Amino acid sequence: MKLERMIGILSILLQKEKVTAPYLAEKFEVSRRTINRDIEALCMAGIPLVTEPGQKGGISIMEGYKIDRMLLSTSDMQAILAGLRSLDSVSGTNRYAQLMEKLSAGASNLLPGDAHIFIDLSSWYKDSLSPKIELLHGAISLGHKVSFIYFSPKGESKRTIEPYNLIFKWSSWYVWGFCETRQDFRLFKLGRMTDLQLGGAFQKREAPLPNLSSQEVFPPQYQVKAKIQPKYRWRLVEEYGPDSFSVLPDGTLLFSFGFVDKTNIVTWIASFGEGAELLEPFEFRKDVLAFAEGIRKNYLES
Repeated sequence: MKLERMIGILSILLQKEKVTAPYLAEKFEVSRRTINRDIEALCMAGIPLVTEPGQKGGISIMEGYKIDRMLLSTSDMQAILAGLRSLDSVSGTNRYAQLMEKLSAGASNLLPGDAHIFIDLSSWYKDSLSPKIELLHGAISLGHKVSFIYFSPKGESKRTIEPYNLIFKWSSWYVWGFCETRQDFRLFKLGRMTDLQLGGAFQKREAPLPNLSSQEVFPPQYQVKAKIQPKYRWRLVEEYGPDSFSVLPDGTLLFSFGFVDKTNIVTWIASFGEGAELLEPFEFRKDVLAFAEGIRKNYLES
């Protein structure tokens, strides 16, 4: 890609005094003519590059031009490397690592073993998730619609969207796009999508950025209070944070948090078995009991 290549060329020139066009052409696997066009584009963008002919000639940044050749420190570059690796963890390729290698050309201290942070954005369902991400990324780049079957608590539906952004949030991957069914922008969870198909091209519209605050995406409808046994403290800390509960005089934990719907409340409380008691909303206590009775009935019948 031209932009990535131009950034790579500028990065190399910041680290080396002078390079040749054949060196850059080989590095980025393009022709010398392409490199010459990139150099011209960089000059037009305001970067004063000098091209010297001859055996000892080459391409360099004009002497005296005030640009910091240490624009990116070693720690900066390694942080970028960690981020790019995280993208490779879900794409199923090493495309981003190859890009980083080009950007860090000439910096021998940026070996993989020097990085102290590894970010893996994949999930237990990596084999099915990676193809979705690659397909959606391509659709966004090319401006193609995507159709799929979507599963939600309200049921199963066929959707067609104009995709605009891939988003990693709340430990899951989402796509933000304009939904033809709803005639509005919507956030779709990749784990709930099946049978993805590329559609025809679309004319990109003005796309607002999604509001990813929890209050917007998961607006609380019910304030829950529950008594939780101390042995489940780790779950409360992990799922809702240490401020989600207080310790009562008898050692039990008083949990308080906002939930989106009744189903989530009932199933969450039931997942603790005898280790939790729902206090509020009081009227949902009968639903928890009915849920438990349903489970009991199934096991008695079998």
